[in-house]
Amino acid sequence: METCLKRTLDIVCSLLFLIVFSPLFLIIAILIKIDSKGPVFFLQKRCGMDGREFNMYKFRTMVKDAEFLKKELKNEMDGPMFKMKKDPRVTQTGRVLRKWSLDELPQLLNVLKGDMSLVGPRPLANEEMAGDSNNTWREIRLSVKPGVTGLWQIMGRTSGKFGDWVSYDIEYVQKRSFLMDLKILILTAITVLRNTGAY
Repeated sequence: METCLKRTLDIVCSLLFLIVFSPLFLIIAILIKIDSKGPVFFLQKRCGMDGREFNMYKFRTMVKDAEFLKKELKNEMDGPMFKMKKDPRVTQTGRVLRKWSLDELPQLLNVLKGDMSLVGPRPLANEEMAGDSNNTWREIRLSVKPGVTGLWQIMGRTSGKFGDWVSYDIEYVQKRSFLMDLKILILTAITVLRNTGAY
């Protein structure tokens, strides 16, 4: 029953948001093309439920050769995830998109397709889960669909510790419920509007 309610919420909300935000999609696409060379969308392989890989959609927020330039930069998160608060690869438009989490909007398409859910652990690439020697954390987080938002986004967003991310992922999977998802969605909206801790 909970699974059915969750999927219904995913479909209804993602469809509604895609319709409501469609004019904004067009404006963002134009701004990205004006600001820098490269595609409007950034696609990256991420691990979904049971480890199945899928293409996660985002608005491009970095310069075209961002992956190559990453070698010269210092990671500010103590783990396999790469995070920098003032990443020089981020474009002017990209900074605004990240500030208000607008770069994540295309993931509503992933939700509609069933690759992701509105709420769940954030989808990571295979190599970003390499630090788990006994695979416990990996198995736990891959037992559910990844989400556009989750506990870490509302509770640990200002933390630079990878261990905190892991803890919030495990807590969500163990305590998840339909009401918890609704609460996280509401708190996510508040966090974004307050512009709290965005990388």
